[in-house]
Amino acid sequence: MDTAFAPEELAFRDEVREFFNKEYDQALQDKLASSEPLVYKQAVIDWQKKLHAKGWIVPNWPEEHGGTGWDATRQFIYETERAASGVRDVVPFGLKMVGPVIYTFGSDEQKERFLPSILASDEWWCQGYSEPGSGSDLASLKTKAVRDGDDYIVTGAKIWTTYAQFADWIFCLVRTSTEGKKQEGISFLLIDMKSPGVKVNPIVSIDNHHSLNEVEFNEVRVPVANRIGEENKGWTYAKALLAHERTAIAEVADSKRNLKQVRDFAQREINGGHALLADPMFQKRLSDIEIDLMALEFTELRVLASVAAGGAPGAESSLLKIKGTEIQQAIQELRMEVAGYYQGVLPTELSADQLGHGFGVKARQAFMYGRAATIYGGSNEVQKNIIAKAVLGL
Repeated sequence: MDTAFAPEELAFRDEVREFFNKEYDQALQDKLASSEPLVYKQAVIDWQKKLHAKGWIVPNWPEEHGGTGWDATRQFIYETERAASGVRDVVPFGLKMVGPVIYTFGSDEQKERFLPSILASDEWWCQGYSEPGSGSDLASLKTKAVRDGDDYIVTGAKIWTTYAQFADWIFCLVRTSTEGKKQEGISFLLIDMKSPGVKVNPIVSIDNHHSLNEVEFNEVRVPVANRIGEENKGWTYAKALLAHERTAIAEVADSKRNLKQVRDFAQREINGGHALLADPMFQKRLSDIEIDLMALEFTELRVLASVAAGGAPGAESSLLKIKGTEIQQAIQELRMEVAGYYQGVLPTELSADQLGHGFGVKARQAFMYGRAATIYGGSNEVQKNIIAKAVLGL
């Protein structure tokens, strides 16, 4: 694999950098850091609308549906520069998850109705997969949809539903039949969150933030026209979505930035003492993560190249998810060590702006929320089973 960039690719890299430097300004960043939910939501929408106006909102979508037409190299450059610049990624549920399902498996009417609003960030989506008591076993879902004329009547609950409190729509896996294997009899529905019978219950996570929710459905009427593809074939569409989700969860570009930040802070010498980076054991841990991250990056590039050539992420997405989330957690642990090392001398050497809020607080929040990284998107144990079946034939 040739990793040297051509002149036109370097020019594209410079264009991406210039755009981020200009458009991802301090005023926007302050709003994105706001503890006021509506201020935060509007800031996310404003940023995504800037990307949409630039034509960069969905780098991996086909051109005929609003994508950029970038090859794998340009997608890699874009993601690397986004992370290096500290630019937040888009909210994935509409743009990276249900959007590709709709343009791949949806009807022409569904594409016309939903894709433009997803691209323009005019409607906020959330994901209804996990259920109370089911863990990562999606096929065990109990939320049922009973056909009643031109509607389904949906009853049940979904949990760990990120940003459901903001959402206009939710895409859900529901049980429409109990016959055959449990993976059969599942359908994929698009449900308006304003429908009578939908209730959102907040869940405050260990990092003291409200991003997760439980969503209850009490005899909610959903038009049959909102079903993606065939009845009882939702498992097929769900697997396609999960492959894209798990590839994104790897977050290689973001891990590179976070690891560089750890190295930068760890090499500071405080009050004439030794930097944490001088500790041989810390050096080894940092180097081990750097090696693993480099290997993961090349694996991601191979997957991107395959997708760009017309393929689809398969078992490789599970591999990326496993290693990517393990690396994220290892980096978060190092960030906590570095934050603790420097916060003890913060008053005399470093401003609160520089470390206390900008590094230490974020390190703690990332560490606490990051404990779930190996669970959400399908636990890593489940991913190992997928690899065993798909690659090893077990």
